[in-house]
Amino acid sequence: MISTEPQWRQAADAIAGAQRILTVSHIAPDGDAIGSLLGMRSYLLSQGKEVTSAIDGGVPPELSFVPGSDAILPRINSGSFDVMIALDSSDRERTGSAGTYGMAHSRRVINLDHHPTNTGYGDIHLIVPTAVAATEIVFDFLFFLRWDLQPDAAYALLTGLVTDTQGFRISATSSRTLEIAQKLMAAGAPLSEIMANTLNRRTFAELALWRRALGSVRLDNGLVYAAITQEDVKQSGLGRPGDGGLVSYLVTLEEACVSVVFKELPNAEVEVSFRAKPGYDVASLALSLGGGGHKLASGCTLAGSLEAARARVLPLAHHVVADGKSKHS
Repeated sequence: MISTEPQWRQAADAIAGAQRILTVSHIAPDGDAIGSLLGMRSYLLSQGKEVTSAIDGGVPPELSFVPGSDAILPRINSGSFDVMIALDSSDRERTGSAGTYGMAHSRRVINLDHHPTNTGYGDIHLIVPTAVAATEIVFDFLFFLRWDLQPDAAYALLTGLVTDTQGFRISATSSRTLEIAQKLMAAGAPLSEIMANTLNRRTFAELALWRRALGSVRLDNGLVYAAITQEDVKQSGLGRPGDGGLVSYLVTLEEACVSVVFKELPNAEVEVSFRAKPGYDVASLALSLGGGGHKLASGCTLAGSLEAARARVLPLAHHVVADGKSKHS
């Protein structure tokens, strides 16, 4: 059963009594996944723990600037652990092969996450759905432990805070979010450098993917959607997961309430990403399709073709738009 309150003391005691600790985060990691993992890893190392960190596929090139990221393994298939800490992962599947191995070879599992759709896996829960990022929860946990933030940990945590709030622009950003950012900066995190390496950075391959995908964009009564084929990915040369930020760009259109991007995967699956403006809830949509996320940002993966995915998802997405509009009227 999922704990309704963060189990700070239980987590602290479990870590204090452990020597070998595994930290993992979700597949296709973003800034919050990398930042929360590295922030926690920095603390654990300072306490003399033997720390192994792994994420399926390793760290994406665009996040390799975060100090300590080279210590994250792209896979794990050996070893046993006293504690595994899963960060920023709403369900077991999101932790990938690294998480599956870790759960089978760890005595206890700590689930640290901020997604409202978290399934409550693990033995100890640090789940705070009101947090804007998993890095906020790590920050609060380190404060609970009375640990003085080190520059590398502050750098990692601010990276997660910046990326998950889109540069403090989402509606969930509060005065406390900015207070945490200020404390991380005071501990040595360079805000301008992090901004330049995340929000203000795009590769030519991403631009090439957008150029091909934009021809598929359609707008229908507040719902804007696009599709990315395997040929689009091949021709653009984008060799990493995701859509290069296209779904986030599409929802900024004045006429858009909800955006959806379908991306064809090589294994007869389709990755579906959702974004929404305040007042519209795509988390419940993703959850109904076996995925998860936040009200304004979520996703899922569906078996089958692009055509089948569109036929299944678009009517549900239209319902989300209509439901949001009815609440606004």
